[in-house]
Amino acid sequence: MEYPLVKACIDLDAIQHNVQHLKQMIPGQSKFMAVVKANAYGHGAIRVAQKALKSGADWLGIARLNEAVELREAGIQAPILMFGYIHPSQVRVAVDLDLVITVYEFEMAQQLSREARRSNKYVKAHLKVDTGMGRVGMIIDKTDKKPSCQAAEKQREIKQSARKKAVKEIKKILRLPGIDLNGIYTHFAAADSKDKTYTQMQIDLFTSLLEDLRKEAVDLEVCHAANSAGIIRFARSHFDMVRAGISLYGLYPSFEVDQSKVALVPAMSLTSIVTAVRNVPKGFYVSYGRTHKTQKPTRLASIPVGYADGFSRLFSSNGTMLVKGYKAPIVGRVCMDQTMIDVGDIPDVKTGDEVVLIGSQGNKTISADELAKKINTINYEIVSALTSRVERIYSDSGSVSG
Repeated sequence: MEYPLVKACIDLDAIQHNVQHLKQMIPGQSKFMAVVKANAYGHGAIRVAQKALKSGADWLGIARLNEAVELREAGIQAPILMFGYIHPSQVRVAVDLDLVITVYEFEMAQQLSREARRSNKYVKAHLKVDTGMGRVGMIIDKTDKKPSCQAAEKQREIKQSARKKAVKEIKKILRLPGIDLNGIYTHFAAADSKDKTYTQMQIDLFTSLLEDLRKEAVDLEVCHAANSAGIIRFARSHFDMVRAGISLYGLYPSFEVDQSKVALVPAMSLTSIVTAVRNVPKGFYVSYGRTHKTQKPTRLASIPVGYADGFSRLFSSNGTMLVKGYKAPIVGRVCMDQTMIDVGDIPDVKTGDEVVLIGSQGNKTISADELAKKINTINYEIVSALTSRVERIYSDSGSVSG
């Protein structure tokens, strides 16, 4: 039996806490989607989805078809929205899995309609509209986001014209056979930024489109916009459903989000062990490329975690790990399977000692945010980068399981 050298310990009670506290921020009638794409941001999709649903989540969000297959095969029956692109050849599988597919434009809807009729199936769908993310979705505003005063009136006319065209396209989709379009959504580009102006503009644009649709007797059942930052910072964006991604896992979308608004609990800790300790002299080179040279006699510990586990090579000589309650600096390059730390100033480090990469030990903590800041990235990437080599261990109301 293999001994797990690197473990991501997932606290499912933290997932429950986060769902319940986030739900307190939204209207009682609004649905709550737990976004579990990318293996639940590295936390393990099946166990997180099960716990989130038991804790009050109504929907699940995923990006790719194989993620939905995994959830359905685990017996999960909740509504699932697939954000990502689906090839027409996959429609039959998606329908059999009872998924809600995202439609980006009329032409895509036409393709899905043809495939649905060919398969004698009915496709559930939500339409995605682009209010300013600039990624995918039906574009409903082609104006300059910062027009001059003289051009403001002209810009309003262009916006109205663009929305009118969008309404026409949406009504055409609604008439397509084989497609049940009962939802519409958008995504925020900067809801976690200090300046709220752009997000307010996106909310205004989405709201105006919904009003235009209702004037045409089009009242889609599920309208949604809020991501984690939207839930916490923009009550106007809650609509019929919210989508909790990073906040579900106890992490805040950015340092600019007011953390006092909701108390989140990080669900993941990442641990390993010391597998070797060696005394080395001054002038000793460490790891590939000889990028680190000891400045004095010291002790080096080898930790069996590397970039193949999702621990970025950017942490080379740039970061720390916790051993015996002390922060030990990473020295030399992170290897595929191992990383070295300097434990010369830490007493009695020995083979088998616990090493914490994310989490607490003694009175010290290393957070995903701290790691992200070290390598100029975001906490999302730190946790979702963990590969399948890292064993997930789950704690749930006192019980522990793999």
